[in-house]
Amino acid sequence: MPTLSELIPAEAVRLDVAAADWREAVRAAGDLMAATGASTGEYTTEMIENVEENGPYIVLAPGFAFAHARPSPAVLRTGMSWVRLAEPVEFGHEANDPVTLVVGLAARDSGAHTDAMAALARLLADPESERALREAPTPEAVHAVLASLDAPEQSAPSAESPESERSAEAGPSAESAPSPEAERAAEPTRPEERQPAGGGVPHKILTVCGNGLGTSLFLKNTLEQVLDRWGWSRYVTVEATDTISAKGKAGEAVAILTSGEIARTLGDIGVPVKVVENFTSTGEVDRILRDTYDVQ
Repeated sequence: MPTLSELIPAEAVRLDVAAADWREAVRAAGDLMAATGASTGEYTTEMIENVEENGPYIVLAPGFAFAHARPSPAVLRTGMSWVRLAEPVEFGHEANDPVTLVVGLAARDSGAHTDAMAALARLLADPESERALREAPTPEAVHAVLASLDAPEQSAPSAESPESERSAEAGPSAESAPSPEAERAAEPTRPEERQPAGGGVPHKILTVCGNGLGTSLFLKNTLEQVLDRWGWSRYVTVEATDTISAKGKAGEAVAILTSGEIARTLGDIGVPVKVVENFTSTGEVDRILRDTYDVQ
């Protein structure tokens, strides 16, 4: 499975790009993927149409948009691009605007890039790594930070302090991670002592986006980190899916986690739909999971 640095070579990185609006910002990410042979110009149009149709749900975290569309003949191979904007632009997201970083994804299918998505989510949620990327002077410097996550046990070059190492062990961000008191509070309600209803059958939570292969994978990774921390991974499974499939699978799930835009598209589908603003924040997802299972 390709690593993050393999999917985003230095040639697919552009810094200080001028964009008048969100369409130009997405187009810059698409043009890079076309230039590096991952997609055609038609795919760039499809990415723009995705936002026009589904809203700015691709703005996953403050300042960060993840531009993509469904797999199509316009995708030549799975690849990505990295565009750091000279000036921030508005996508219309209620919580995470304005955007300064646009990462593009052209995917042949939903499985070839899952590890890279997990690595990217960890990278952007770590304050030291995020700062290194924001201040990187060249595409080669950006690529070096991306390559630092190719091995799961490694951390970003700038995150070498003991504090950063402890943060990496606890989750993507020390600020977003629950406090020790909060973690202890979860212990009495671990499934070993309070198994979710269902006769031992693992619960399922769906993470949903417009296409089921980009933003939903970010959210799935963040949710799985929280479940791992709680010790609930064997009791709750997480599936990333798209809006159409989510409606059919809703009956299998105890909850759906998604963006505000996608939540409005889903409507009332018979299970709780929880809105997440920052898809890389373990702290926010922790609070939502506590609310879902009434864990104080």
